[in-house]
Amino acid sequence: MRIFASERVAAIMDRLKMPEGEAIEHPWVSRSIENAQRKVEGRNFDIRKQLLEYDDVANDQRKVIYQQRNEILNEEDVSDVVVNMREGVVSDLVDLYLPPDSMEEQWDVPGLEKALETEFLLEAPVAGWLKAEPTLDIPEVKQRIMQLAKQSYQAKVDLAGELTMRQFERGLVLQMLDNHWREHLSAMDHLRQGIHLRGYAQKNPKQEYKREAFELFADMLERIKRSVVAVLMTVQIRNQEDVEALEQQFDEEYEEVADDVALQHDEPTSALGDDDEDNAYSPEALAARGLRVGRNDPCPCGSGNKYKQCHGRLD
Repeated sequence: MRIFASERVAAIMDRLKMPEGEAIEHPWVSRSIENAQRKVEGRNFDIRKQLLEYDDVANDQRKVIYQQRNEILNEEDVSDVVVNMREGVVSDLVDLYLPPDSMEEQWDVPGLEKALETEFLLEAPVAGWLKAEPTLDIPEVKQRIMQLAKQSYQAKVDLAGELTMRQFERGLVLQMLDNHWREHLSAMDHLRQGIHLRGYAQKNPKQEYKREAFELFADMLERIKRSVVAVLMTVQIRNQEDVEALEQQFDEEYEEVADDVALQHDEPTSALGDDDEDNAYSPEALAARGLRVGRNDPCPCGSGNKYKQCHGRLD
Protein backbone atom coordinates (compact mmCIF):
# COMPACT_ATOMS: atom_id res chain seq x y z
CA MET A 1 0.00 0.00 0.00
CA ARG A 2 2.74 2.47 0.92
CA ILE A 3 4.51 1.90 -2.40
CA PHE A 4 1.73 1.33 -4.90
CA ALA A 5 -1.44 2.89 -3.46
CA SER A 6 -2.45 6.32 -4.68
CA GLU A 7 -1.71 9.49 -2.72
CA ARG A 8 -5.46 9.99 -2.37
CA VAL A 9 -5.82 6.88 -0.20
CA ALA A 10 -2.82 7.89 1.91
CA ALA A 11 -4.30 11.34 2.47
CA ILE A 12 -7.62 9.81 3.56
CA MET A 13 -5.84 7.54 6.04
CA ASP A 14 -3.97 10.50 7.50
CA ARG A 15 -7.08 12.63 7.71
CA LEU A 16 -9.08 9.93 9.49
CA LYS A 17 -6.13 9.23 11.81
CA MET A 18 -6.65 5.51 11.65
CA PRO A 19 -4.75 3.73 14.46
CA GLU A 20 -2.08 1.15 13.68
CA GLY A 21 -3.44 -2.39 13.41
CA GLU A 22 -7.04 -1.30 12.87
CA ALA A 23 -8.97 -3.37 10.32
CA ILE A 24 -10.01 -1.26 7.34
CA GLU A 25 -13.01 -2.27 5.27
CA HIS A 26 -14.01 -0.07 2.39
CA PRO A 27 -14.41 -0.57 -1.36
CA TRP A 28 -11.76 2.09 -2.02
CA VAL A 29 -9.25 0.30 0.16
CA SER A 30 -10.07 -3.09 -1.35
CA ARG A 31 -9.68 -1.65 -4.85
CA SER A 32 -6.34 -0.06 -3.90
CA ILE A 33 -5.09 -3.35 -2.50
CA GLU A 34 -6.08 -5.17 -5.68
CA ASN A 35 -4.32 -2.57 -7.81
CA ALA A 36 -1.23 -2.75 -5.60
CA GLN A 37 -1.18 -6.54 -5.81
CA ARG A 38 -1.57 -6.39 -9.58
CA LYS A 39 1.37 -3.97 -9.85
CA VAL A 40 3.54 -6.10 -7.57
CA GLU A 41 2.77 -9.24 -9.56
CA GLY A 42 3.47 -7.43 -12.81
CA ARG A 43 6.76 -6.11 -11.47
CA ASN A 44 7.82 -9.57 -10.28
CA PHE A 45 6.84 -11.04 -13.65
CA ASP A 46 9.02 -8.51 -15.46
CA ILE A 47 11.93 -9.35 -13.15
CA ARG A 48 11.56 -13.08 -13.77
CA LYS A 49 11.24 -12.47 -17.50
CA GLN A 50 14.47 -10.45 -17.60
CA LEU A 51 16.30 -13.08 -15.54
CA LEU A 52 15.20 -15.77 -17.98
CA GLU A 53 16.36 -13.70 -20.95
CA TYR A 54 19.78 -13.25 -19.33
CA ASP A 55 19.93 -16.96 -18.47
CA ASP A 56 19.05 -17.89 -22.05
CA VAL A 57 22.27 -16.22 -23.25
CA ALA A 58 24.44 -18.23 -20.84
CA ASN A 59 22.42 -21.38 -21.57
CA ASP A 60 23.06 -21.14 -25.32
CA GLN A 61 26.78 -20.82 -24.66
CA ARG A 62 26.65 -23.68 -22.17
CA LYS A 63 25.10 -25.96 -24.80
CA VAL A 64 27.95 -25.23 -27.21
CA ILE A 65 30.64 -25.88 -24.60
CA TYR A 66 29.03 -29.08 -23.30
CA GLN A 67 28.58 -30.38 -26.82
CA GLN A 68 32.26 -29.81 -27.58
CA ARG A 69 33.25 -31.37 -24.27
CA ASN A 70 31.12 -34.46 -24.85
CA GLU A 71 32.63 -34.89 -28.30
CA ILE A 72 36.13 -34.82 -26.81
CA LEU A 73 35.14 -37.25 -24.05
CA ASN A 74 33.77 -39.69 -26.61
CA GLU A 75 36.97 -39.59 -28.67
CA GLU A 76 40.19 -41.32 -27.65
CA ASP A 77 42.15 -39.55 -30.39
CA VAL A 78 41.73 -35.76 -30.68
CA SER A 79 44.74 -35.23 -32.92
CA ASP A 80 42.53 -33.85 -35.71
CA VAL A 81 41.15 -31.25 -33.30
CA VAL A 82 44.68 -30.32 -32.24
CA VAL A 83 45.81 -29.99 -35.87
CA ASN A 84 42.89 -27.67 -36.66
CA MET A 85 43.65 -25.60 -33.57
CA ARG A 86 47.32 -25.32 -34.47
CA GLU A 87 46.65 -24.32 -38.06
CA GLY A 88 44.03 -21.78 -36.99
CA VAL A 89 46.26 -20.19 -34.34
CA VAL A 90 49.27 -20.01 -36.67
CA SER A 91 47.12 -18.54 -39.42
CA ASP A 92 45.73 -15.86 -37.10
CA LEU A 93 49.22 -15.01 -35.85
CA VAL A 94 50.57 -14.62 -39.39
CA ASP A 95 47.58 -12.43 -40.32
CA LEU A 96 48.35 -10.23 -37.32
CA TYR A 97 51.86 -9.41 -38.50
CA LEU A 98 51.34 -9.88 -42.24
CA PRO A 99 47.83 -8.49 -42.83
CA PRO A 100 46.02 -10.00 -45.83
CA ASP A 101 45.76 -7.78 -48.91
CA SER A 102 48.47 -5.48 -47.55
CA MET A 103 51.63 -4.08 -49.08
CA GLU A 104 55.00 -5.60 -48.18
CA GLU A 105 55.95 -2.32 -46.51
CA GLN A 106 53.19 -2.96 -43.97
CA TRP A 107 54.55 -6.35 -42.94
CA ASP A 108 56.17 -6.80 -39.54
CA VAL A 109 58.46 -9.72 -40.32
CA PRO A 110 60.78 -9.34 -37.26
CA GLY A 111 57.70 -9.18 -35.02
CA LEU A 112 56.32 -12.37 -36.58
CA GLU A 113 59.60 -14.24 -36.12
CA LYS A 114 59.85 -13.10 -32.50
CA ALA A 115 56.23 -14.05 -31.75
CA LEU A 116 56.67 -17.53 -33.23
CA GLU A 117 59.81 -18.11 -31.19
CA THR A 118 58.38 -16.66 -27.96
CA GLU A 119 54.98 -18.34 -28.01
CA PHE A 120 55.68 -21.60 -29.83
CA LEU A 121 59.49 -22.03 -29.69
CA LEU A 122 59.38 -22.09 -33.46
CA GLU A 123 62.30 -20.69 -35.46
CA ALA A 124 60.97 -19.57 -38.83
CA PRO A 125 63.42 -17.63 -41.02
CA VAL A 126 60.69 -15.60 -42.70
CA ALA A 127 63.07 -12.74 -43.54
CA GLY A 128 65.44 -15.18 -45.21
CA TRP A 129 62.65 -16.69 -47.26
CA LEU A 130 61.50 -13.31 -48.49
CA LYS A 131 65.05 -12.24 -49.32
CA ALA A 132 65.75 -15.42 -51.28
CA GLU A 133 62.34 -15.37 -52.99
CA PRO A 134 61.07 -11.79 -53.44
CA THR A 135 57.88 -13.04 -55.10
CA LEU A 136 56.87 -15.10 -52.06
CA ASP A 137 53.32 -14.23 -50.97
CA ILE A 138 51.54 -14.44 -47.62
CA PRO A 139 49.69 -17.77 -48.24
CA GLU A 140 53.00 -19.44 -49.09
CA VAL A 141 54.70 -17.99 -46.01
CA LYS A 142 51.78 -19.18 -43.91
CA GLN A 143 51.98 -22.67 -45.41
CA ARG A 144 55.71 -22.95 -44.70
CA ILE A 145 55.27 -21.87 -41.09
CA MET A 146 52.49 -24.43 -40.64
CA GLN A 147 54.79 -27.10 -42.06
CA LEU A 148 57.55 -26.13 -39.62
CA ALA A 149 55.07 -26.28 -36.75
CA LYS A 150 53.91 -29.71 -37.89
CA GLN A 151 57.46 -31.03 -38.07
CA SER A 152 58.34 -29.59 -34.67
CA TYR A 153 55.29 -31.18 -33.07
CA GLN A 154 55.84 -34.52 -34.79
CA ALA A 155 59.30 -34.62 -33.24
CA LYS A 156 57.66 -34.31 -29.81
CA VAL A 157 55.24 -37.13 -30.67
CA ASP A 158 58.12 -39.37 -31.78
CA LEU A 159 59.97 -38.68 -28.53
CA ALA A 160 57.03 -39.23 -26.19
CA GLY A 161 55.29 -41.98 -28.12
CA GLU A 162 52.01 -41.89 -30.02
CA LEU A 163 49.84 -43.27 -27.20
CA THR A 164 51.30 -41.02 -24.48
CA MET A 165 50.97 -37.89 -26.61
CA ARG A 166 47.40 -38.64 -27.63
CA GLN A 167 46.46 -39.11 -23.97
CA PHE A 168 48.12 -35.82 -23.05
CA GLU A 169 46.39 -33.98 -25.91
CA ARG A 170 42.96 -35.19 -24.82
CA GLY A 171 43.52 -34.34 -21.18
CA LEU A 172 44.97 -30.93 -22.01
CA VAL A 173 42.07 -29.92 -24.27
CA LEU A 174 39.53 -30.93 -21.62
CA GLN A 175 41.47 -29.14 -18.89
CA MET A 176 41.81 -25.90 -20.85
CA LEU A 177 38.15 -26.06 -21.83
CA ASP A 178 37.04 -26.45 -18.21
CA ASN A 179 39.41 -23.80 -16.83
CA HIS A 180 38.54 -21.13 -19.37
CA TRP A 181 34.83 -21.91 -19.09
CA ARG A 182 34.93 -21.30 -15.34
CA GLU A 183 36.73 -18.00 -15.89
CA HIS A 184 34.18 -17.09 -18.55
CA LEU A 185 31.26 -17.74 -16.18
CA SER A 186 32.87 -15.44 -13.62
CA ALA A 187 33.32 -12.71 -16.25
CA MET A 188 29.69 -13.15 -17.34
CA ASP A 189 28.52 -12.79 -13.75
CA HIS A 190 30.39 -9.51 -13.30
CA LEU A 191 29.13 -8.24 -16.65
CA ARG A 192 25.57 -9.01 -15.64
CA GLN A 193 25.87 -7.22 -12.30
CA GLY A 194 26.69 -3.88 -13.89
CA ILE A 195 24.98 -4.10 -17.26
CA HIS A 196 21.86 -2.23 -16.03
CA LEU A 197 23.96 0.95 -15.86
CA ARG A 198 23.98 1.03 -19.67
CA GLY A 199 20.42 2.29 -19.45
CA TYR A 200 21.74 5.66 -18.28
CA ALA A 201 23.53 5.93 -21.63
CA GLN A 202 20.25 5.37 -23.50
CA LYS A 203 21.27 1.81 -24.40
CA ASN A 204 19.23 -1.35 -24.02
CA PRO A 205 20.94 -3.36 -21.21
CA LYS A 206 19.70 -6.69 -22.56
CA GLN A 207 21.01 -6.03 -26.05
CA GLU A 208 24.31 -4.77 -24.63
CA TYR A 209 24.56 -7.90 -22.48
CA LYS A 210 23.94 -10.20 -25.45
CA ARG A 211 26.51 -8.35 -27.58
CA GLU A 212 29.25 -8.31 -24.96
CA ALA A 213 28.49 -11.87 -23.85
CA PHE A 214 28.99 -13.02 -27.45
CA GLU A 215 32.31 -11.15 -27.63
CA LEU A 216 33.46 -12.68 -24.35
CA PHE A 217 32.48 -16.15 -25.60
CA ALA A 218 34.33 -15.71 -28.89
CA ASP A 219 37.41 -14.47 -27.02
CA MET A 220 37.21 -17.46 -24.69
CA LEU A 221 37.20 -19.91 -27.61
CA GLU A 222 40.24 -18.19 -29.10
CA ARG A 223 42.06 -18.29 -25.74
CA ILE A 224 41.34 -22.01 -25.43
CA LYS A 225 42.85 -22.70 -28.85
CA ARG A 226 45.86 -20.50 -28.23
CA SER A 227 46.49 -21.98 -24.77
CA VAL A 228 46.30 -25.55 -26.06
CA VAL A 229 48.63 -24.86 -28.99
CA ALA A 230 51.11 -22.88 -26.87
CA VAL A 231 51.40 -25.71 -24.33
CA LEU A 232 51.69 -28.47 -26.92
CA MET A 233 54.33 -26.58 -28.90
CA THR A 234 56.48 -25.70 -25.88
CA VAL A 235 56.10 -28.70 -23.57
CA GLN A 236 58.60 -31.57 -23.54
CA ILE A 237 57.20 -35.02 -22.74
CA ARG A 238 59.22 -38.23 -22.57
CA ASN A 239 56.99 -40.64 -20.64
CA GLN A 240 53.75 -41.09 -18.71
CA GLU A 241 55.28 -39.64 -15.54
CA ASP A 242 55.87 -36.34 -17.36
CA VAL A 243 52.21 -36.27 -18.40
CA GLU A 244 50.97 -36.73 -14.83
CA ALA A 245 53.42 -34.15 -13.47
CA LEU A 246 52.37 -31.56 -16.05
CA GLU A 247 48.66 -32.13 -15.43
CA GLN A 248 49.18 -31.63 -11.70
CA GLN A 249 51.23 -28.50 -12.36
CA PHE A 250 48.50 -27.02 -14.59
CA ASP A 251 45.88 -27.72 -11.90
CA GLU A 252 47.93 -26.02 -9.20
CA GLU A 253 48.69 -22.98 -11.38
CA TYR A 254 45.04 -22.58 -12.29
CA GLU A 255 43.91 -22.83 -8.67
CA GLU A 256 46.39 -20.10 -7.68
CA VAL A 257 45.22 -17.79 -10.45
CA ALA A 258 41.54 -18.53 -9.76
CA ASP A 259 41.95 -17.82 -6.04
CA ASP A 260 43.79 -14.60 -6.78
CA VAL A 261 41.14 -13.42 -9.22
CA ALA A 262 38.36 -14.34 -6.76
CA LEU A 263 40.02 -12.30 -4.01
CA GLN A 264 40.42 -9.35 -6.35
CA HIS A 265 36.73 -9.54 -7.32
CA ASP A 266 35.67 -9.50 -3.68
CA GLU A 267 37.61 -6.32 -2.94
CA PRO A 268 35.53 -3.11 -3.20
CA THR A 269 36.62 -0.84 -6.00
CA SER A 270 36.29 2.89 -6.12
CA ALA A 271 33.99 4.38 -8.73
CA LEU A 272 36.53 7.12 -9.41
CA GLY A 273 39.57 4.82 -9.26
CA ASP A 274 42.95 5.66 -7.72
CA ASP A 275 46.63 5.28 -8.42
CA ASP A 276 47.05 2.28 -6.12
CA GLU A 277 44.29 0.32 -7.86
CA ASP A 278 45.61 1.19 -11.31
CA ASN A 279 49.12 0.11 -10.34
CA ALA A 280 47.87 -3.15 -8.84
CA TYR A 281 46.50 -4.31 -12.21
CA SER A 282 49.12 -2.76 -14.48
CA PRO A 283 51.01 -5.14 -16.81
CA GLU A 284 54.15 -4.71 -14.72
CA ALA A 285 52.37 -5.53 -11.44
CA LEU A 286 50.65 -8.61 -12.90
CA ALA A 287 53.94 -9.83 -14.39
CA ALA A 288 55.64 -9.42 -11.00
CA ARG A 289 52.97 -11.67 -9.45
CA GLY A 290 53.42 -14.29 -12.17
CA LEU A 291 50.09 -13.55 -13.86
CA ARG A 292 49.70 -13.28 -17.60
CA VAL A 293 46.58 -11.50 -18.84
CA GLY A 294 45.95 -11.27 -22.56
CA ARG A 295 44.83 -8.03 -24.17
CA ASN A 296 41.39 -9.51 -24.91
CA ASP A 297 41.03 -11.31 -21.57
CA PRO A 298 38.63 -9.99 -18.91
CA CYS A 299 40.39 -7.46 -16.67
CA PRO A 300 41.34 -9.00 -13.26
CA CYS A 301 39.84 -5.99 -11.48
CA GLY A 302 36.37 -7.43 -12.10
CA SER A 303 35.00 -4.59 -14.22
CA GLY A 304 33.79 -6.99 -16.91
CA ASN A 305 35.69 -5.09 -19.60
CA LYS A 306 38.55 -6.43 -21.66
CA TYR A 307 41.98 -5.84 -20.17
CA LYS A 308 42.98 -3.62 -23.11
CA GLN A 309 39.94 -1.42 -22.42
CA CYS A 310 40.53 -1.24 -18.67
CA HIS A 311 43.79 -1.35 -16.67
CA GLY A 312 45.75 -2.56 -19.70
CA ARG A 313 44.75 0.48 -21.73
CA LEU A 314 47.62 2.17 -23.53
CA ASP A 315 47.68 5.87 -22.65
